[in-house]
Amino acid sequence: MAKLLGIAIKPQGETEMKLFDHAVLTVDSGVAGDSRGKPGPRQVTVLSLSAWNEACQELGVDLEWVNRRANLLVNDLPLYQSKGCYISLGNALLEITGETDPCARMEKVHHGLFNALAKNWRGGVTCRVLRGDNLIKGMPVVLNSARVIDE
Repeated sequence: MAKLLGIAIKPQGETEMKLFDHAVLTVDSGVAGDSRGKPGPRQVTVLSLSAWNEACQELGVDLEWVNRRANLLVNDLPLYQSKGCYISLGNALLEITGETDPCARMEKVHHGLFNALAKNWRGGVTCRVLRGDNLIKGMPVVLNSARVIDE
């Protein structure tokens, strides 16, 4: 089963990402404290550890996942072409709105990283928060092809 391996926020602008073991996810602010968390289709970004490792292996480097500047790191979650699917983290629900395209900043991290992340959605996915909850590192994560309905 997939798990939440990491939580990170960007307090503002070009500042370094800050790592946390727990955080609050809300419909209004995404991951609380993240400067990009306003409502919309790019509210939260999710990165698959296996996809990140593929990109790093292609380049022959070992880079920390926070260099990607994603909010959430998960393992064993197939995010390739998952637009329209849903991610459940406890009671929280994210709608995958698209691929997180790599930016030019990735070349500053390591030469070739931009192109390595551009393949097969290795850079992760963008999400909209449909239902918030507390996030705890290590919690189970589920990818659903159909929306989870509240009962």
